[in-house]
Amino acid sequence: MKKEEKELIFNLLKSADTNLYGYRRAEFAEEPVFTDDIMADAPEAEKTAAMQPVQETQTPLPSGMTLEDVNAKIMRCTRCQLARTRNNVVPGQGVEQPLVLVIGEGPGADEDARGLPFVGKAGILLDKMLAAIRLDRKTNCYIANIVKCRPPENRNPLPEEQDACFSFLEAQIHILKPKIILCMGKIAAEKMLNQQIPITQYHGHFFEYQGIPLMPTYHPSALLRNEQLKRPAWEDLKGFRRKLDEIEGNTTGAQH
Repeated sequence: MKKEEKELIFNLLKSADTNLYGYRRAEFAEEPVFTDDIMADAPEAEKTAAMQPVQETQTPLPSGMTLEDVNAKIMRCTRCQLARTRNNVVPGQGVEQPLVLVIGEGPGADEDARGLPFVGKAGILLDKMLAAIRLDRKTNCYIANIVKCRPPENRNPLPEEQDACFSFLEAQIHILKPKIILCMGKIAAEKMLNQQIPITQYHGHFFEYQGIPLMPTYHPSALLRNEQLKRPAWEDLKGFRRKLDEIEGNTTGAQH
């Protein structure tokens, strides 16, 4: 079969998949590189050329896709069981091309009611935490979650729910291009890093997500439950601000 024939079949199947399911994680994967089949009676030089490795490149987002496009797909998503119990989808909130991307685990009751991330008691505390290091969702941050719909009774999102939703966050990160990422709590950090992260041991430490510095810290809800965590969380935030200042080339640091 000719290379062009294979590409045509692949593109038809991909279009059908997109029409059925909308935006999918596969759009980020490396697409196959097709070549002509090698015929038994083909000249030796042609066989040799056909067997040479082809350098693969990462497939970018569809040309012109915006944050609004991704969020519109999030709003229509029915990939997992959370779609059946939600009141509102919570894509995210903040500015485009932010300095900081803040990632939580998922919406709670207040977020589910309003369709916005971190707007309950934990959200009020998060805004205060960010303001203490000169950050704000209205000026230089974007806030999102691993899952975009509320898990019932505020339980932890299941692994399959996280997997179903994660490509949306990947797309948001690809478009937003944050300078640095702040993960609020264990679940967000573990999903972003794809490894087990004991939050009591690794809070305040820096990791990387696709070349972007990432720090896990305590979730604001944990601070509301245990005030003894506020001091280490504050130390994390100061370190986070120092790292951001280094990235930006600033000499001023966080408040002391």
